[in-house]
Amino acid sequence: MKLVRKDLEKDNAGQVTLIPEEPEDMWHAYNLLQVGDSLRASTIRKVQTESATGSVGSNRVRTTLTLCVETIDFDSQACQLRVKGTNIQENEYVKMGAYHTIELEPNRQFTLAKKQWDSVVLERIEQACDPAWSADVAAVVMQEGLAHVCLVTPSMTLTRAKVEVNIPRKRKGNCSQHDRALERFYEQVVQAIQRHINFEVVKCVLVASPGFVREQFCDYMFQQAVKTDNKLLLENRSKFLQVHSSSGHKYALKEALCDPAVTSRLSDTKAAGEVKALDDFYKMLQHEPDRAFYGLKHVEKANEAMAIDTLLISDELFRHQDVATRARYVKLVDSVRENMGTVRIFSSLHVSGEQLGQLTGVAAILRFPVAELSDQEDESDSEED
Repeated sequence: MKLVRKDLEKDNAGQVTLIPEEPEDMWHAYNLLQVGDSLRASTIRKVQTESATGSVGSNRVRTTLTLCVETIDFDSQACQLRVKGTNIQENEYVKMGAYHTIELEPNRQFTLAKKQWDSVVLERIEQACDPAWSADVAAVVMQEGLAHVCLVTPSMTLTRAKVEVNIPRKRKGNCSQHDRALERFYEQVVQAIQRHINFEVVKCVLVASPGFVREQFCDYMFQQAVKTDNKLLLENRSKFLQVHSSSGHKYALKEALCDPAVTSRLSDTKAAGEVKALDDFYKMLQHEPDRAFYGLKHVEKANEAMAIDTLLISDELFRHQDVATRARYVKLVDSVRENMGTVRIFSSLHVSGEQLGQLTGVAAILRFPVAELSDQEDESDSEED
């Protein structure tokens, strides 16, 4: 994302002009937009024209509209963002108050105006405009007959290809059908890797599976690469890292990212930081449960006691339609930072973010136990009994 201009007043009202350059920038734009904001962008409008003879025709014109945002629709797989709202500025083609849908396009600037730019939104702009925040991890999560080829960006886990091949069982004295199907499956996965992974950007490709599937696949892939003199795969052989996962489904990617060999290799990526923070929370919940809390009320109480060491919060909460509720989450983030705590904002499109969402979307690792909170939990448990 490229920041063209930022005009903010002392009360944090104002506008920013941005140019989305990558598909992932649409995800950042989705998190910046809120109902009630003003969005100005170039769009196509179908216009009816009447000739001197009275015949009516229609043609498409490109025009710049300013909408008051009413609905926001994001397609995570295609990385497309559509914004619907009413026109709030005079335009020769569109009446004031008329509805229109703008689809934000790569390399076309848009201007977003808000009555209040909070700290979380401003931080999102900084991250989106930082060139270091790019998709530098890819993963192939597989089992016999099923594979997911994913890109792990700082903001989301994108499934780029799903490969499914029916593998017949091995039969006594005849394994040829099984072996042929397995070879066909491996070949399709290799093709998906070459089609969807940009080795100029990607630092590491995780190959995760149960059993020996990953070893067999990698042996096949590099044997074929030598036979066909595939320079792309041979030159990037060192980037492939084999790790264990329980299955070939996308959710198993979290296990692969938790592997110590992976975390040391990916130590400079945001994705690894999120996974480690969530892993630390679960360990704390298991071994010292009075230093790990989740749920907004409990976390707010812990914050009042200045006990929060690390706050884990989902970006989904900052898209809440209710302004007061959203402001409550922003206040919590600002307060934890003021108290020298660490804040990790998880993407709801990451596997780690999905897991945090199951824990209400907000959790905290505490510096020290807060007795009142533990007592409150015990009281609520006894009341339920």
